[in-house]
Amino acid sequence: MPTTNYYEILGVAADASGDEIKRAYRKLAREHHPDVAHDKSKAEHHFKEINEAYEVLSDPNKRAQYDRFGVVGNGASGPGGFGFGAGAFGDIFDMFFGNMRGAAARRAGPERGADLRYDIEIPLEEAYAGTSREIVFDRLAQCDVCEGSGARRGTVVVACERCGGSGMAQTVRHTPLGQIVTQSACSRCNGEGHVIPHPCDACGGRGRRAIETRLTVKIPAGVDDGSRIRIAGNGEAGSRGGPPGDLYAYLSIGAHPLFRRDGRDTFVDVPVSFPHAALGTTIDVPSLGGDVEVTLSPGTQSGTRLRLRGYGMPSIRGTQRGDHHVTIHVAVPTKLNKRQRDLLEEYARAGGDAVEERTFFERVKDAFRPE
Repeated sequence: MPTTNYYEILGVAADASGDEIKRAYRKLAREHHPDVAHDKSKAEHHFKEINEAYEVLSDPNKRAQYDRFGVVGNGASGPGGFGFGAGAFGDIFDMFFGNMRGAAARRAGPERGADLRYDIEIPLEEAYAGTSREIVFDRLAQCDVCEGSGARRGTVVVACERCGGSGMAQTVRHTPLGQIVTQSACSRCNGEGHVIPHPCDACGGRGRRAIETRLTVKIPAGVDDGSRIRIAGNGEAGSRGGPPGDLYAYLSIGAHPLFRRDGRDTFVDVPVSFPHAALGTTIDVPSLGGDVEVTLSPGTQSGTRLRLRGYGMPSIRGTQRGDHHVTIHVAVPTKLNKRQRDLLEEYARAGGDAVEERTFFERVKDAFRPE
């Protein structure tokens, strides 16, 4: 039987796959690495066991020998010795320092400039018809004095002597486990890989400086609240020759005192007098595109809804328009002169105050009456 249970050390079953063993090892190595543990001496011992177990179980030949005889000879780490295999050391290096190497590579190349946002509020009428706005904003642009190099005119940018132009500095630590190499951004060049002996006076060596920018934003008809317009290349300038970012204009539509909007459809409430509702008439209904002539049938009731097709908001792509929804409200006068009162009283005496609609209870009876 094995004198040391490597499967138990890694917390995996005896039939665990290679991927399961590798995941378990990575998890334990992060938790028990001496650089992150509170109890250094205990962590070093446990870390040694973890790596010894992984070195054996990750090698198919060593694992087969271990499963059969309980020990591994000819190069395996026995009770009195320990060493990193090439694969194990590479795994640890990638876990702790892989991101730094990737960051250094990204830092050395061109970097795109940041995107900017500008908020614009327009009234509903301009959202219907389309409009334009002149905006003024500050942004970081390429310095026109040094043309983005950051160096004073007549001077050059030189590679950093400390890191050799890599942007990364290495530190070697000697531990009971062997040498541990760490990487960090070079403190002299801040990870850039180069230094500017004579910075540009206009931008201070940054290669970019703030400028005031003025441009006109064209707003198409049909935009809605929250619509976004992209103005390419008008964001901040990139670094190390990278492209500029973009400017995004975010639109908000102001509330209208008369109209409401839902997508491409618009809504309006229209009051009409009692005589016009009773007798029928032709009225002008307001819409965002102008007044629309509408004929009311005699006996139009308060709350009647009319749908005017194609009189709503245009599509931002210009293919079709929404509808305009009109709700009729019969207005009851609050003040009457003597003649108006006399006429209404006469109308009431003639039976005009009778309610033609059947009562609620009659409608209930009809609903339950068998056919």
